[in-house]
Amino acid sequence: MGLPLAINEVENRLYINGEFVPSSDGKTFTVKSPYSYEAVATVYEATENDTNRAVAAAKAAFPAWSALDPHERGAYLSRLATLVRDSHTELATLDALCMGRPVSSYFDAHYSANIYDHYAQAGFDAKGQTSLNTKGHMNFTLRQPIGVVGAIIPWNVPVVLFAHKVAPALAAGCTIVLKSSEKAPLSSLKLASLIHAAGFPPGTVNVLSGFGNPSGSILSSHMDVRLINFTGSVATGRHVSAAAARSNLKKVILELGGKSPALIFEDADIEQASTETVMSMRLLSGQACIANSRIYVQKSVAPAFLAAFRAKFEDVKCGDPLDPATTQGPQADGIQFERINHYIALGNEAMGKTDAGAKQQQPPSTTNSRGNGNSKI
Repeated sequence: MGLPLAINEVENRLYINGEFVPSSDGKTFTVKSPYSYEAVATVYEATENDTNRAVAAAKAAFPAWSALDPHERGAYLSRLATLVRDSHTELATLDALCMGRPVSSYFDAHYSANIYDHYAQAGFDAKGQTSLNTKGHMNFTLRQPIGVVGAIIPWNVPVVLFAHKVAPALAAGCTIVLKSSEKAPLSSLKLASLIHAAGFPPGTVNVLSGFGNPSGSILSSHMDVRLINFTGSVATGRHVSAAAARSNLKKVILELGGKSPALIFEDADIEQASTETVMSMRLLSGQACIANSRIYVQKSVAPAFLAAFRAKFEDVKCGDPLDPATTQGPQADGIQFERINHYIALGNEAMGKTDAGAKQQQPPSTTNSRGNGNSKI
């Protein structure tokens, strides 16, 4: 498929203190398409020094940013929302290239723009409380910006999770250092360019590309980071919490995936229930915390539900995520591919039945046998 952007013009540098800069040691890593296995971009990898510089920039920017009133901070977020909406096609393309998300189902830019619009108005909601319950005293609490926020996001919906981390922090008057996933860094760097275009003061938002070690580990343990906000695996979440406790006991916010059952009773709309459960499992090729990985159906309607579910589940077009006709792209990498194989094997070993699909598909014109570009259906 032809690209709606020039890939050689895509930003690949770190965004620190209002500037795009290469990593301090010049080290880079390669981002590959999970569909074609081809190199998409070479991206600069943040070092310990880069991470420290980003935190220092956020710390220096904090006093002036937190001193703005909510309306002034909200004006920046409103401008960012408009720029994100206007960049829908480019953001969709970048995520399709990096992690195989089909452009046909890409809603992330518009969804995240709504988040920025919401928090452009929400700064006034951060209020304290008062009480006269102690005789002769008036007690009150204040809610104030906490300081520098560290954020670490995964690869599956980077544009949405970028907004979930950045927007509330900025609305509250905090500054932020965000590390994207090494699997899908390009859309976060595009968002950094939009932040720059929106005119945010230098150091208010800093965006790093790289791996959990060193940049993620340093953010979790940095003494000048007052809050760490992490979305990802349970195992990594434990490391983040431990690092936060060992350092300055920073506040920790964790979103560690999900195991989401669907319960279908006999009074349910079977057509709608089958549509929604299939959608939850097909979205992001099943690589989402909202996927209904278990479905429990009341016995009286089980045959009808299974028939409707099977028909919808098999109605899929696997292929190039840049093709608007594709409804399911590849797994994001070999780890995800092998994990699905493992789950299928466990089901078969437990006397389960593979009722639809579970066949490996190779993209056209490739003989590469690695698993990181194959789809499971």
